[in-house]
Amino acid sequence: MSTAVINSWHGRFTGAALPGLALLLIAFAAFAADLPTLTGRVVDNAGIIDAATEAALTRKLADFEMKGSDQIVVATIPSLDGEAIEPYATWLFNSWKLGQAGKNNGVLLLVAMNDHKMRIEVGYGLEGTLTNQQAARIIEDDMVPAFRAGDFAGGIARAVDDMITVLEDSHGT
Repeated sequence: MSTAVINSWHGRFTGAALPGLALLLIAFAAFAADLPTLTGRVVDNAGIIDAATEAALTRKLADFEMKGSDQIVVATIPSLDGEAIEPYATWLFNSWKLGQAGKNNGVLLLVAMNDHKMRIEVGYGLEGTLTNQQAARIIEDDMVPAFRAGDFAGGIARAVDDMITVLEDSHGT
């Protein structure tokens, strides 16, 4: 750990720390400006979910959230614009403040259409329930085959169904 980082950790900034901090804040501001706005439980900025499926997903996700407190949000974007999906999903998840404060029980299903990338970002409170292995299996078993067949809405709907099943089974509902 560098001196600049140690000093900034304790609330004192050295001259060496300030340029790094300024660059980080500028990068965050630029990145945050490109994040989509949370407009509901389904944010389809890539335009790949038909109206009927979006309405059904919105109802299903609202009902699921009302039964317990876990929250799932689906987001599609046209492109990551050169960003890696993992940090983008984390920034989006944190920007939208998914899940309940203190419980960290949110889940984000993110699709970057033109990049052919998908990610399920799970809040800390659900990591033991919806594991990385389960999330990867949901993407590989539900989304990839459907997407290859051109059924984007169907793949997303099946992935949501499987996530809900995993979360409900763990809560005994």
